[in-house]
Amino acid sequence: METTVLKSTERKEGKVAKAIEQQTSKVPSDTFLWASLGAMAASLTLKTFKKDHLALFVGQWAAPFLLLGIYNKIVKVEGHDKES
Repeated sequence: METTVLKSTERKEGKVAKAIEQQTSKVPSDTFLWASLGAMAASLTLKTFKKDHLALFVGQWAAPFLLLGIYNKIVKVEGHDKES
């Protein structure tokens, strides 16, 4: 079984990905970490006020915020289509 290695010229980002990367690279990486911690704190607060369904809804935001932070960091380090 052969493995194919893509050359850097073969990997191209679409217009939407480029637009997203251009915007997310402007946001400081700490923003996503603080947003995640804020979501967890808000969820805990809502839970203490017996707003269980809303607490679960808000608490589920933490993971996507952290994933966006990882994506943001990758964009800043790697950039999009370095050749273009």
